[in-house]
Amino acid sequence: MTNDKSVKSELKLLLGLSIAAIFLWLVALGNLPLRDWDEGYYGIVARDMLRSGNWLYPTYLGEPFLLKPPLMMWLITISYHWGGINEFTTRLPGALLTACGVPLLYLLGRKVFSYRLPAVFSALVYLTLLPVVRHGRLAMLDGAINTFSIFSLWCLLKARQNDRTCIGVGIGLGAIALTKGVLVLILSAIAGIFLLVNKQIKLLKSFYLWLGISLGFLPVIVWYLLQIQHYGDLFIQVHFYSQSFDRLSTSLDGHQREFWYYFVELIKYTVPWLLFLPGGVFLAWQQRSKSWGSLVLIGSIIYMGTISLMGTKLPWYIMPVYPFVALAVGAYLEKLWQNNRKYSKYFVGLFIFLAVTALGGSIYLFLTAPQPVLIVMAVVLMLTMVVTAWKIQQNHRIFIPILYLGIYLTLLLFVTSKSWVWELNEAFPVKPVAALIQTHTPPNTKVYTSFAYNRPSLDFYSDRQVIAKDVATLQQLKSRTTYMLLDRTTLEILQLPNSHSFGTVEGFTLIISGL
Repeated sequence: MTNDKSVKSELKLLLGLSIAAIFLWLVALGNLPLRDWDEGYYGIVARDMLRSGNWLYPTYLGEPFLLKPPLMMWLITISYHWGGINEFTTRLPGALLTACGVPLLYLLGRKVFSYRLPAVFSALVYLTLLPVVRHGRLAMLDGAINTFSIFSLWCLLKARQNDRTCIGVGIGLGAIALTKGVLVLILSAIAGIFLLVNKQIKLLKSFYLWLGISLGFLPVIVWYLLQIQHYGDLFIQVHFYSQSFDRLSTSLDGHQREFWYYFVELIKYTVPWLLFLPGGVFLAWQQRSKSWGSLVLIGSIIYMGTISLMGTKLPWYIMPVYPFVALAVGAYLEKLWQNNRKYSKYFVGLFIFLAVTALGGSIYLFLTAPQPVLIVMAVVLMLTMVVTAWKIQQNHRIFIPILYLGIYLTLLLFVTSKSWVWELNEAFPVKPVAALIQTHTPPNTKVYTSFAYNRPSLDFYSDRQVIAKDVATLQQLKSRTTYMLLDRTTLEILQLPNSHSFGTVEGFTLIISGL
């Protein structure tokens, strides 16, 4: 009877975590246009798959797409088939997969901690980490990678009682490889070193582990062999070298950063959980002989060390470290929950500082921003910080659930605003410009633009390839019959008498030259 109650309690908790995660990741998911780079790329590749029926050899507007393995594009294509082509269906597969990481992290926590509470706290921290929520809602690969990684680690730990679950380890790692290629090497190394440190090396001899690896990596190997057979050295050069190994030693596309770049990213985007992270890491060191402590230390050190040494650094590369961050913070919060001693005044002061910062933000938004939801968000955040500081001052552990609830509501308001994809403000809005291009150019037309760089989101919405060129190249093209999207300055420089203008939107004029 007691066991039945325990199972029901676990199921209710898993259901609650799942509902909270799915709601946060799916609400207002399609309220903003796709952003450049990943979202534009994967949306176009999936649309090409849907139209052509060619799932084995991904294309980008009909041209070979060799940058990433196809699993996420396959899932987006299925989403398009069921729900049409739009922002919501583009982001849906990644968002759902990322949301699944929350209950899975709880299950992982149940295996590494000796009791339930730190597992609950860890899952709730993961649920309310801004980078996990934001990047997980985008049509990107990193949230899904986290979920596959958590799943693999959970199966690995579960194999202590039943080595048949080793099958899941191989399937999870295979999914990582079919999503983001060689990243699987780093995450496999973390799992392998964890086994070694915890003296579970005998699992490497498990038949079920190798069965899982065979099942998980069979589609990976088949897909890669097909690409190499079809494209030859071009695929190897682009996919393995330019997109993977070159990024380890070389700064590509100007993404060179200092060694400590990711530590700064961690500080910038993990508040307020950052305040408890040093205590969590120290606790992990103290309890490094326990599963959770060794997992947090091994995962964090290996992954942060690897990406910090890489030549190319992009903000979302840090994503796989967040499950380890959540476990560390969850363990420390559980210690504070059980602690009968007075809480440190350090926490009171920091939460008061955060409250003042949130107050300043709410005043700024009230004066400058036309979005009431952001003002409400800032007020909710401020009140959360104030009440948290007050309860810590009273030495009342209820500050922990108050903080979880307040941050969840803050994030919920944030993702329903028009600002959660803040990269959209970095350049002109693409939809009006794309409508101009689509209306006045034939299908499959290449359009040349004076804008500084290619914008995959513009390609997605216009359904045309819009290629950025410098003024000298545009001068050479103007004598031919060519569609051009030009800003005012370039239009004046080129002097195009034998041309026709179709209109001007967002500071760009669409013309056809060489008439």
